[in-house]
Amino acid sequence: MKHEKTNKEVWNKKISEGLIEASVSHLDDLMDDLTTSYKGLTEAEAKKKIEQYGFNQIAHDKPPVWFIQLLLCFKNPFILILLGLDVFSYFTDDLEAVMIISTMVSISVLITFTQEFRSIRTAEKLKAMVKTTVTVTRQAVRKEMDMEQLVPGDIIHLSAGDLVPADVRLITSKDLFVAEASLTGEALPVEKQDTMPRGMARRIRDKYSRPIHALELANMCYMGTNIISGTATALVISTGVSTYFGSMAKTLVGKRPMTSFDKGVNSVTFVIIRFMLIMVPIIFFVNGFTKGDWMEALFFGLSVAVGLTPEMLPVIVTANLAKGAATMARNKVVVKKLNAIQNLGAMNILCTDKTGTLTQDKIILEKHLDIYGREDDNVLEYAYLNSYHQTGLKNLLDVAVLEHAELMDVLGAQKNYTKVDEIPFDFNRRRMSVVLEKEGKEHILICKGAMEEILSICTHALDDREVVPMTAEMTKEVKGLVDDLNTDGLRVIAVAIKSSTPRGGAYGVKDESDMVLVGYIGFLDPPKESAAMAIRALKENGVSVKVLTGDNAAVTSKVCREVGLEVKQICLGSDIEHLTDEQLAELAERTTVFAKLNPLQKARIVRALQSKGHTVGFMGDGINDAASLKDADVGISVDTAVDISKESADIILLEKSLMVLEEGVIEGRRTFGNIIKYIKMTTSSNFGNMFSVLGSSMFLPFLPMLPIHLLIQNLFYDISQLSIPWDHMDKEFLKEPKKWDASSVGRFMIFIGPISSIFDYATYFVMYYVFAANHVEAQSLFQSGWFIEGLLSQTLIVHMIRTEKIPFIQRRASWPVILLTSAIMIAGIYIPFSSFGESIGLTPLPLSYFPWLVAILLSYCVLTQLVKTWYIRKFNEWL
Repeated sequence: MKHEKTNKEVWNKKISEGLIEASVSHLDDLMDDLTTSYKGLTEAEAKKKIEQYGFNQIAHDKPPVWFIQLLLCFKNPFILILLGLDVFSYFTDDLEAVMIISTMVSISVLITFTQEFRSIRTAEKLKAMVKTTVTVTRQAVRKEMDMEQLVPGDIIHLSAGDLVPADVRLITSKDLFVAEASLTGEALPVEKQDTMPRGMARRIRDKYSRPIHALELANMCYMGTNIISGTATALVISTGVSTYFGSMAKTLVGKRPMTSFDKGVNSVTFVIIRFMLIMVPIIFFVNGFTKGDWMEALFFGLSVAVGLTPEMLPVIVTANLAKGAATMARNKVVVKKLNAIQNLGAMNILCTDKTGTLTQDKIILEKHLDIYGREDDNVLEYAYLNSYHQTGLKNLLDVAVLEHAELMDVLGAQKNYTKVDEIPFDFNRRRMSVVLEKEGKEHILICKGAMEEILSICTHALDDREVVPMTAEMTKEVKGLVDDLNTDGLRVIAVAIKSSTPRGGAYGVKDESDMVLVGYIGFLDPPKESAAMAIRALKENGVSVKVLTGDNAAVTSKVCREVGLEVKQICLGSDIEHLTDEQLAELAERTTVFAKLNPLQKARIVRALQSKGHTVGFMGDGINDAASLKDADVGISVDTAVDISKESADIILLEKSLMVLEEGVIEGRRTFGNIIKYIKMTTSSNFGNMFSVLGSSMFLPFLPMLPIHLLIQNLFYDISQLSIPWDHMDKEFLKEPKKWDASSVGRFMIFIGPISSIFDYATYFVMYYVFAANHVEAQSLFQSGWFIEGLLSQTLIVHMIRTEKIPFIQRRASWPVILLTSAIMIAGIYIPFSSFGESIGLTPLPLSYFPWLVAILLSYCVLTQLVKTWYIRKFNEWL
């Protein structure tokens, strides 16, 4: 299928084209278009524009009010089945069934509501509550105002630390560096200037050049980014949903796609419904025809329907998920949506952004090299002196130089020098210089800046402390070395010096000539120490990690290799633009690293992987990640993320670490294991019971168990399951991703369920022939015998099914499971001997019954273990 442009992509393209047009237009023309001037808007004009464009707000999903959230908790297939049975029971006056089912539904809904309501409130508190203000010129007067009041045509002023409040065109700027990681994933700050570079302008106008992306424009700043250093005055071009940031946010509002958990629950539900639709009518008609009492047959058929339904499933699922959420909360993880825990366990591909996840999100000085690429402390000393003595705003690179110097012997070198002058940085020269006097003997001009700019002013180079002329061959060698460093993901800055005798007067740009190239310094956003270990742990647990980033290929490749990710090929955003969905799905499966992606391309890759049957997680924190967070089966964000990303996420990490995530994956699998354990135990056991009921209905002159007996037996059995969330899972089970498989549940029911029927029939034989309970007057004794055997065999099956190993010998259940199942078995044996048992038609059993019971139960355990061994060998699975 050819990839069609979605509304999201069309809207995004329209915004991009508007930004590109604004960047190449003359400022005066833009002012005219926006009916403004350099003095700013009047308050009356601003008010009209708010009516025209709306407030400067982005679209986002608001959490539902509490009663809507409570109602949504009923939107679960199992809950709806139980409510249907509940209503039917009410109209047939079966009040015991109504009470039991209503209790189960209420417990499940309240646990789900309490956990999710608390988690959403926690997530809301994580959002920044401070109102952002901006400095605006209106009617030639500067004023602070709420960012939401900003309109197109406003003149704003930006400085270090400011959040860019809208998409703006720069009017004036000085030493401006902007962090755009939230939009592009680029770790390093981007230089901005008020004039469009000639090369970029030529690319925009030349239809044969590579198309320029809206986020590459040097004279534009974008909403959601922040100023690292420098100052600027800018014209507001667009606000709210019409900004690039807002256009991304707008596409995220609305219903999210079904996750792996949703699809799995639905598929298992339909399997159970199909079995119910087959078994219940058969049992109803068999009982109706053989007993002649159609109303009694109807009640019994209803009880069978309840019996076939794992009515405690919503409670067990919710309790498991709530326990998982509590465990993850202790590990600094906020679970917003309970279902996300199971999706985390099912996840077999984790797509992650690079910056801050694999890397430290901090620029450090990695290398200081001479012209031949050898480590040289002299280069570091000159770079340190330059950064230390500059009086302008120090950008991240200067900070990295100063911090690195603290670890080396060059710290304190400034004491030997006195500052004479400074030649500030500007975008045309792309370099800055300081002039120092060394102990009153000579002046040294130290210049650092972009490699090509420094080379253009150097006539000599420092070769092992000897000044030699720069030859063409040396220049070529230097450029080759710098290219290699760039390929390794380093950002390279050159350092040059020039010595002269002391003189009076100011220094200027003309003095930056006949320089001596000393060497270069290389910067990097280094990998986290824990990243390689976490990726290895995820791989051992069956989770493949893929990197989806907006950063460039060289930097991404370097980081991925250092953290142990295999990089066979890097696929760029431009490479996938024209691929069909099927072609992209094939490419995405075999590619580990995608670079230079825009936000919609990230989300498209996530969907492509899902189309191949993968359960996909996505971890990111920028606006450029929000669409992918929403489309993924499990969206993972961090507490420092932009608000729109936190709203799109299912899980919020209070610590941005893949190790925390690996622990979450294991917890998700443990949670899923305990859920599927209950489903397979209950459905197979109930299915076996229905076979037993069907057979007994054909030859017994009475019902093998009354409807109230079936309901109480079911309730006791289900209570014994409440300890399942605290049970262990086999280590082998936790090693691989686990997802819902309805066919596996159906197969398990068919092969394992009838085993219990064999021993139910053995109990019938014993009660019918050994204890002569073969006529209507003795039905109470027969029913008591099967009630105990049925309950005990159902409860014992918990221990048989919970592990692939031999229970009690190779693997033992947790103490909560052992204690609760033991208590239920004791209570089940006691009921026929109690006044409660008498009131529901049960009668005490003779002591001679119990040796038979022990023999039947032991035989049941042995046969189940033998069938389990065969089943695992045949189907290569158990739970």
